[in-house]
Amino acid sequence: MRNILSYNSWDESFKAPFGALKTNESARIKVKVDRGYDIDKISLIIFKEEEFIDKVELYNVSSISDEDNNTEYEGNISGFKEAGLYNYYFEVATIIDGNYVNIPYGKSIKNGETCEYNYENLNKYQITVYEDFKVPEWYKEGILYHVFVDRFSNGNRNEKPSNPKENSFIYGNWTDTPMYIKDSNGDIIRWDFHGGNLKGVINKLGYLKKLGVSIIYLSPIFEASSNHKYDTGDYKKIDPMFGDEEIFKELIDKASKRGISIILDGVFSHTGADSKYFNKFGRYDTVGAYQSSESPYSSWYSFAEFPQKYKCWWDIDALPNTNELAPTFKDYIIHDEDSVLKKWTSLGVKGWRLDVADELPTQFIREFKEELRNVDKDTILVGEVWEDASNKVSYGERRSYLLGQELDSVMGYPFRKNIVSFLTGEVSSEELNNSYMQTKENYPQESFKSNLNLLGTHDVNRIKTELGEDRDLMKLAVTTQMMFEGVPYIYYGDEAGLSGKTDPDNRRTYPWKNEDEDMIDFYRHLIGARNRNQAIVSGNTKFVYTNNSEVFGFVRYNDNKDDDNVLVLLNRSNKNQNIKIHLDANMLDELDIVYSPRKYGLSIEKEDNIFDINVEAKSFRLFSVKVKEENIAEEVNA
Repeated sequence: MRNILSYNSWDESFKAPFGALKTNESARIKVKVDRGYDIDKISLIIFKEEEFIDKVELYNVSSISDEDNNTEYEGNISGFKEAGLYNYYFEVATIIDGNYVNIPYGKSIKNGETCEYNYENLNKYQITVYEDFKVPEWYKEGILYHVFVDRFSNGNRNEKPSNPKENSFIYGNWTDTPMYIKDSNGDIIRWDFHGGNLKGVINKLGYLKKLGVSIIYLSPIFEASSNHKYDTGDYKKIDPMFGDEEIFKELIDKASKRGISIILDGVFSHTGADSKYFNKFGRYDTVGAYQSSESPYSSWYSFAEFPQKYKCWWDIDALPNTNELAPTFKDYIIHDEDSVLKKWTSLGVKGWRLDVADELPTQFIREFKEELRNVDKDTILVGEVWEDASNKVSYGERRSYLLGQELDSVMGYPFRKNIVSFLTGEVSSEELNNSYMQTKENYPQESFKSNLNLLGTHDVNRIKTELGEDRDLMKLAVTTQMMFEGVPYIYYGDEAGLSGKTDPDNRRTYPWKNEDEDMIDFYRHLIGARNRNQAIVSGNTKFVYTNNSEVFGFVRYNDNKDDDNVLVLLNRSNKNQNIKIHLDANMLDELDIVYSPRKYGLSIEKEDNIFDINVEAKSFRLFSVKVKEENIAEEVNA
């Protein structure tokens, strides 16, 4: 195939600045073309969604004395006035075999390079344009720990559950494996509880602080029938099995004294059918929407046939959908003086995680964010988004999560998918690099630094199980998580060695007194190394192409702290691997070992700034290295 035009959006010599742009921020675009072709002109074609926006002609900026066989063309993308998702491609007007033709060049599906396309299957480059925003440092530089309250710790002296619910099933032992009690139709008829509560979280604050945690994200804590509480019964009341408002305030205060912030799970796309708002079973003394069309909550729900047929979440009739833009619903959740948002944020909650953000209207999220920052400008808003949040389409709508007026951070499921795919042998290290680079290019810098880099949640297999119970591979996953740019997200018990497939198996109780102490020490050591190193906490990332499909590498660096830069290398294979990495001449003459889990078999040799490094099977190395932003590492044939 012809290769008339060369361009790479991941290389700042071609596009500067790299990645997303702020509104009104311009970008310089440079391409190279083979001098063997008769070029008439090169144009940059810009779209917003599917609408043509502009056509920018690139100009020849090469000198006739240039030694290589390429001609350089350059132009500028003027600053976009409106935030949004923009796309572009190149059009080369040239003469081929005596015919004047326009050839489109778009983005390779593998990396940032360009390749020739037909107009019918053209893959355009993406530019995310956003309104400038800042995420609080305490969040970007934190370590988040997700507590599933019923399964974490029981703080009662008698270790019995508090205020058990009617017709509930209470496990006889904390270590019992969770299960669902269902009828012949598969519907849950009795909810099961282990008895974890907020007192238990308070009692374990010392453990979490020692682990290195600075943020606790609590699964829903408001009154509800289930053990998971995603079927809210009363947004303004702590579930009695978990405690009460006084105990919750005690948790906030004691956590704050230890430098730990609390984030709540906001479930607003639906409520429980068993709630004061819907009241299907008449357990509340309110007039619910199910009981009367005159209910003050009737506008919150949509009925096809009152009252039996109503819209519900994923067709689960226990979870009726809400009309989030109903004025009384928005007031109750967001705007009233005693709104749900204001009540709990004013109590000291430092942020919210919006459950199923894809099912919340854009306007609801924006109003929630605006009011949240009015109450406390140092708070954060996280969204549950499973895919690339920069270009997500949900229910036919292009979402604008990361454009400055909505989410500060999203659940990093792509991070998990990518590292698991590498460690299980599905993709090579180069493909892993490219996947992470794609996210880095698409996300605004603040969003990438705030991305929740998770390995497990209550909705997926435990990471240990996902990796075939292989502790060495799990350690490689954790190393990547802790050394990566973004916020590490620990799902309770992963650090203690818990296994488990999907719900309910991934919601086993924390194994107090039966923990995997080696794994806990491993987490603690890496979190400590992260927290002591500013380049890892807040620095930038360059990915290293190791020329070895089994070894993944990247550099965390800080322009202002040369000594803090760290090179991370991970070998997923069952064999020792040797790689060759070229480092710029201005870098240190040596790589200093920061951490290595094994003390033997380490070999480093250096010749002409090429480091020959041995990385043991299923192991990793962390090196201290002086790095300048340009030319950090380049591929060298072994």
